[in-house]
Amino acid sequence: MLAVNFTPEQLTVLQQVDAQQNVEQLSALFAKSALDEAELVQVLSTANALYRAGLPVLTDAQYDLYIAMLSDINPQHVYLHTVEPEVLATAKTVELPERMLSTEKAYTLTDIEKWLKRILKAAQELNIAKADIELRVTPKLDGYAAYDDGKTLYTRGDGYRGQDISRAFARGLKVAAKGERGLGPGEIVIKKSYFDEELSEFFENSRNIQAAIIAEKKVDENVQKAIDDGACVFYPFALLVNKTAHYSDIIEHFDDIIAQMWQAVDFDIDGVILEATHSEIKAHMGATRKNHRWQIAYKVNEESAEVEVVNIIPQTSRTGRISPVAELVPTKLSGATISRVTVHHYNMVKSKRIGPGAVVQLVRSGLVIPKIEKVIKEAKPQLPEQCPSCNSHLLWESDHLICPNKSDCPAQTENTLIHFFKTLGNNDGFGPKVIEKLSHYGIKHIHEIYQLQVHQFASFGFGDKTAQNLFDQLKASREIEIEDWRFLSAFGVSRLGAGNCENLLQHHSITALFDLTAAELVKIDGFAQLSAEAIVEGLANIKAEFFKVYQLGFNLAATPKASAQVESSSPIAGTVIVFTGAMQQGSRGDMEKQAKSLGAKVAKSVTGKTTYLVTGEKVGETKIKAAEDKGVSVLTEQAYLDLIAGD
Repeated sequence: MLAVNFTPEQLTVLQQVDAQQNVEQLSALFAKSALDEAELVQVLSTANALYRAGLPVLTDAQYDLYIAMLSDINPQHVYLHTVEPEVLATAKTVELPERMLSTEKAYTLTDIEKWLKRILKAAQELNIAKADIELRVTPKLDGYAAYDDGKTLYTRGDGYRGQDISRAFARGLKVAAKGERGLGPGEIVIKKSYFDEELSEFFENSRNIQAAIIAEKKVDENVQKAIDDGACVFYPFALLVNKTAHYSDIIEHFDDIIAQMWQAVDFDIDGVILEATHSEIKAHMGATRKNHRWQIAYKVNEESAEVEVVNIIPQTSRTGRISPVAELVPTKLSGATISRVTVHHYNMVKSKRIGPGAVVQLVRSGLVIPKIEKVIKEAKPQLPEQCPSCNSHLLWESDHLICPNKSDCPAQTENTLIHFFKTLGNNDGFGPKVIEKLSHYGIKHIHEIYQLQVHQFASFGFGDKTAQNLFDQLKASREIEIEDWRFLSAFGVSRLGAGNCENLLQHHSITALFDLTAAELVKIDGFAQLSAEAIVEGLANIKAEFFKVYQLGFNLAATPKASAQVESSSPIAGTVIVFTGAMQQGSRGDMEKQAKSLGAKVAKSVTGKTTYLVTGEKVGETKIKAAEDKGVSVLTEQAYLDLIAGD
């Protein structure tokens, strides 16, 4: 799709990410018109690494286009449901004061209205009058995400753990709008006008500046001058220019408000954020592992074109589902050349008669996602009979063609391994390229990877240092404590994402899950009959491999049982607790686990339902006052420890 020639600086970054990276093959992937699941993840991971290093190879729109392609092939892929990591994390990571999530995206007013219906439904469930529902609209800054707790400035990292970049403040970085330290999440940004006038001749784009501000090495003198001049700032989201009004006013004057927010700040923005303001609604709706449900980002409009289909290419996902990808006559749309688009499923290919020679109306929503809106001219449907990965005969399952060869289909086994290590998240090194090489040598299962020795890695073509590192990483991933729900989720059972795994493990031990019936699962809140049946079948499919891996001796932290929490007689049983700031007696994660074990519910933000706000060091007075205004009891860390000790 794209002709990519990496600069020397970009090549240096790629070498740091993977010393054995084949740059020619990587360039070929960017130019390729049809990419499978693993190839898309490799392109996205490469683009993410370069973006975070301040050397972007794709525009935001191009990156989102690849995201859309991956979503069409496998909407449950772990890459889509986690915050993109900081790949070049050379510094030690530390736990963030609170989770920093990405934002769900919308591209039309219809998308916004669908989101608003969910807000209104939550309000109805809470008996909150429509008259009390307001939305806050702000610019969506396009900078470097960070979190300031008043003492430390953190990168967003993977949303849970980031790096300490307090050196940026030591270099003179100021808080925007004359704000104080400790206001939580925000973005490191540079004024557009200043960049255009003072820095555009030295730097290709503002992203280079943002990365340079936090770099460990000596800061470029031009960047330091921008910091000294107050052009580079940390902009807390709490201080952003905003329009807050009743939801009906926002919708009625939507276009005008969007235009107003787009011009509200002298910084790069890539959209507009809308969020509910009512604390009880926010608490009730909560978040996925990637996004807050009460918040959404709006991005521009859509254009369309009539395009001829050249070919339909089948691709096999991790689950065995075959995704149809339409190869098109290259067509410019919204400034980008589109040469392929994913068709929803093969029943659409069959029923809409899509094949070579068909003409389709292609729509690019929000300057990002290409999709087939309708078929203008039909053709003979192009349907595969065999899996493109293993040549097994395909079966129909509802609207989809499925490869039944779960154990020996290379695409399924390879992507399953990638999913496992990505979800586990406690090791480095086992990315798509390494997994691809291991698969080439016949390694098909998770337990087989853990049985490899250093000399075997070396025999597969890895250098001596890399071979030793991979072996050490496997050892560390068994020894480092990991939540049992995350471990279970890593096996990729359909409908068993992290949230459902945690829910199940609050009622049953991890090994007992494999003996449950669908009827027993349905009794647990949150599991409908169809989901229960799919989970039981999925667990049966992975049972043999699961226990082979489980018996390797992973250090699993058991999820506290719901029954134990209810029966607990601890002083905090049944309370809702929020921890904030830097703790001295242990990490916040450890304190949260302890609180859960004592029967408390741990939340990430203060609402009217919060019982205690437990404060560590350097917590802003604004946050404390806001909690007190809601009637929340504010405890110091020591006061909290005295409470649970019964003193």
